[in-house]
Amino acid sequence: QLQLVESGGGLVQPGGSLRLSCAASGSSLDYRAVAWFRQAPGKEREGVSCISYSDQSTVYADSVKGRFTISRDNAKRLGYLQMNSLKPEDTAVYYCAADNYYCSDYVLTRDWSYWGQGTQVTVSS
Repeated sequence: QLQLVESGGGLVQPGGSLRLSCAASGSSLDYRAVAWFRQAPGKEREGVSCISYSDQSTVYADSVKGRFTISRDNAKRLGYLQMNSLKPEDTAVYYCAADNYYCSDYVLTRDWSYWGQGTQVTVSS
């Protein structure tokens, strides 16, 4: 059974950067897309980004395009989300997820099978 654990969250000032990691255990990430979601207090969960396994194609929410970069290291069973130019509205719990999807339009609206426990990101001065 695939298990995912996020790390790298924390408190950062507006304009700062953080890199989140998603570590897989129990099974590999082979043939599985990796995605990042976030949920702010009182708001619905939002899909942030997705990266495919085969060709590492990517999808980004409009709210993070140009600021966030998703990547993965299949050999190390790791996924990453590099977050630059952070804004207070990026404050949320960030979750990684995995499933046998290809990252294309609407993939972030689908049901994902495997989830991590989340890591808090707070952007504040």
